[in-house]
Order: sequence, then C-alpha cells, then structure tokens
Amino acid sequence: MEPKPIFENPNYVGSGKLKNKVAIITGGDSGIGRAVAIAFAKEGADVVIVYHNEHQDVTETTEKIKQHGRNCLAIPGDLRNESFSQTVVHITIQTFKKVDILVNNQAVQYPQKSILNITSDQLIHTFQTNVFANFYMVKAVLPYLQQGSTIINTVSITAYEGHKQLIDYSATKGADVEMFGINTPIKRAGQPFELAPAYVYLASDDLNYVSGQVIHINGGTIV
Repeated sequence: MEPKPIFENPNYVGSGKLKNKVAIITGGDSGIGRAVAIAFAKEGADVVIVYHNEHQDVTETTEKIKQHGRNCLAIPGDLRNESFSQTVVHITIQTFKKVDILVNNQAVQYPQKSILNITSDQLIHTFQTNVFANFYMVKAVLPYLQQGSTIINTVSITAYEGHKQLIDYSATKGADVEMFGINTPIKRAGQPFELAPAYVYLASDDLNYVSGQVIHINGGTIV
C-alpha cells in the first residue's frame, strides 16, 4: 500500500494501563490490529495475535511487540471455523493462564459496482468473516473473562454512512487509497496509530463506567 500506513507513534509512552493483562487481537498482524497490538504492548500487555496467512506481517508485528518487552503469541487459522476460535482461547489459557481483553478486528471486503455482482459465495464469506467469527470468539472467550475484562469490536464508518461498492461489507460492519479520507473535515486519512489510543482506553480500567458505546475516530465526520 502506498503511502505505507504508520503503525506506531514514536512519541507514545505507555503508563502501565494494561500492565500484565493478556489480550487476544484478531487480525492483529497488520493495519489497525498491528497498531493496537503495539500500543497494548507499550501499556504492559502480553498479546495473542490471530491471523489468517500473512506470515511476514505477523513476524514484523511480533518482533515489534517483543522490542517493547512483552510476550507475543501468533496463531494462524481461519476464524470462520468455530472450532478454531476455541483453539485460540485454549492455547491462550495454556500459555498465559488467563485472558483479559478480546479485540475482534478481522474483516474482509470485496468492492462490487452492483448488488447484482455479489455472489452468494462472496456474501457468505463476508458474513462468516465479519460477523460469525466475532460471535465465535466471544462465545469461546466468555467463560474465562473476569470482572473488569473487556470485549472490543472494530466497526467501520461504512456501517453508518454506507458505500455504494461495499454493500455486503456495509451490512456486516454495520470500511482508491490516494483519495481515501479526503472528504473528512480533517481532509486526510487516519493512520492506524491514531486509532490505537482509543483501544487502550476501551481496554483499560479507565472504562469502568462505560459499556456498549461506539467511539467514532473518523477525522471529524459526523455520524
């Protein structure tokens, strides 16, 4: 992708908000997921990255997390399969003895000019990845969560304002690189690292009196 996304704010200094917590981040190998994983590590969390098959991306992310002195476990697989979600949680508990945070961040999108071009296979694949996988992960992790634990779901502004070429994606998230973000009040696309602090807030004890809310980090766009 050009220009390349910026995943880390070098001026961000952690303050132990997530000290010794364990976070599972789906789609944590790249994009927003990578930025969140790095920010969590800076705040003291160990991270489990669940990814499909982007081995080079996950290697780079894992190395960055370890540079910040935290443990990172990368688990490849297909979250469309419910049994894989159970495997992820089982390995996490075996390795870290607990799980405190789940970030459902994986998603796919396939632009089409018309609903007539969306095949049943595409529709099924999109919903299995963007909706069913979240359900499977929550179901698998819930028995291990304690008071103060957190579940965070990544959504897209597309869910609120729609997109004429992302009809099925809009429904599930209910997400031209060069032009992306130009119509926001800030007049540019957001970088992944600019979203990460919101995830830290949602995952930390600062959130004790907040539940069931959506934080819009979208360059000032009103939704």
